[in-house]
Amino acid sequence: MLEMRPDCESCGRDLPADQTGALICSFECTFCNDCDTDRLHGICPNCGGALTARPTRSPAMQVKYPAATERKYKC
Repeated sequence: MLEMRPDCESCGRDLPADQTGALICSFECTFCNDCDTDRLHGICPNCGGALTARPTRSPAMQVKYPAATERKYKC
């Protein structure tokens, strides 16, 4: 099950689990669309893997399986 990390590791932008706009790699490193467009260009800076759109999690499933709360922003 995906952690659904709460923020972009590059800029710190909030990325709610029930909204689109987040990209992840196979290690679940998480980035926003703007950081990808401006500087990442589809490649994770941590592992070199491809970034792909993160799926959303429905509110009902968030109750049962809450998203992660630990922020990974790397200033």
